Amino acid sequence: MSDERNTPSPFAALMRHRLAWPIITLLLLLAVNTAFNASFLHIEWRDGHLYGSLIDILNRAAPLVLVSLGMTMVIATRGIDISVGAVVAIAAAVAAWMIGGSVSGTESRFPLPVAILGALGVALLCGLWNGVLVARVGMQPIIATLILMVAGRGIAQLITDGQIITIYYTPYFFIGGGYLAGLPFSLFIVAAVFAVLYLAVTRTALGLFVQAVGINPTAARVAGVQAGRLTVAAYVFCGVCAGIAGLLISSNVKSADGNNAGQLLELDAILAVTLGGTALTGGRFSLVGSVIGALIIQTLTYAIYSLGVPPEVNLVVKAVVVFIVMLLQSPEFRAQIGAIARRPGAGAVS
Repeated sequence: MSDERNTPSPFAALMRHRLAWPIITLLLLLAVNTAFNASFLHIEWRDGHLYGSLIDILNRAAPLVLVSLGMTMVIATRGIDISVGAVVAIAAAVAAWMIGGSVSGTESRFPLPVAILGALGVALLCGLWNGVLVARVGMQPIIATLILMVAGRGIAQLITDGQIITIYYTPYFFIGGGYLAGLPFSLFIVAAVFAVLYLAVTRTALGLFVQAVGINPTAARVAGVQAGRLTVAAYVFCGVCAGIAGLLISSNVKSADGNNAGQLLELDAILAVTLGGTALTGGRFSLVGSVIGALIIQTLTYAIYSLGVPPEVNLVVKAVVVFIVMLLQSPEFRAQIGAIARRPGAGAVS
C-alpha cells in the first residue's frame, strides 16, 4: 500500500521531465500571441511558399537555433563561448567581401561555393582558436572566448573597412531568404545540422564521452577519453555553427555589418541552452531542449514587438519571463514551494 501511495501519478512524472516547462512556456507564449492576434496561427500559400507569423518566427529563429546547438556542446563540456556573436560578424564580413560584385547582382568576386567555404573556414579557425586556448593552454573558457569576443568585432570591422557592406549578388540571398518546397531554406539547413549532431550523440559514443568530460574531466581522461580533443572539437563545432548563422543573417538582410551583426547573440544562445534544460555545470545536455529554448526566445521577442511593448522596457520583460521560467525549472525552488504549501496552517485564514 505504501508503494502505491508513493508512486507518482503519470501527470506528476510528466511534469518532472526536463522538457516539460520549456514546452509549457512555448505553448503559453503561442497562446498569448493568438489571444492578441487572431491571425497569428493562420498560414497561407502566397507567392509560391507558405506565409504566416509562425513561418516568420521559425525563419528568424534559425540563426539562434544554430548557435544554440553549438553552445550546447560547449557548455556540455563545462565550457562557455561568449565570442559567437563576433564570429557571426566575422563570417558575414568574409562572405560579403568575397562575394563583392556589382550592383547588377549577377557578378561575384569569387564563386559562391568558395565564398561560403571561405566564411565557414574562418569561423572554424575561430572555434579552433578558442578550443586550443581552453584545452591546450588552460585558460578559463570565459576569458579565452572573451578575447575573441573583443578582438572579433575589430577583425570584422577591418574586413568591412568600418562600413556596412551591401551585398547585391542575388544567388546569395537564397541561403537566408529563399524557399524550398514552400518552407524557408534556412529551416532545411538547421534540420540538417540538428540531424547530424543528434545522430552523432545518440547513435555513437560521442554523447557519453561529452557527458563524461562535462561531469568529471579528470576521470574521463583516466578512463581513456580524449578530453582535450573533444573540448577542442566542441569549440570548433560551435564556431562553424556561428559561421553558418552569419551566412543566414547576412543573406537575409543582404549586407554585412561588422559592428552590429550578431550583437548579444551569445547571451540569447546561453539563455536558450539553459531554458532547454542543459546544465551550465556540464554533463547534462539536451539538443531538443536547446531548439525549444531558441523558439521560446524568438516567440517572446515576437510577442513583445507585436504587443507594442515600448523598446526601452522590452529587455526587462524578456528578462522577467526568462527568470520565472528558470525558477519553475529549478527542482530546489519547486521543493521549497511544496514545503511551504505543506506546512500546517499554510492555507488558513487568520
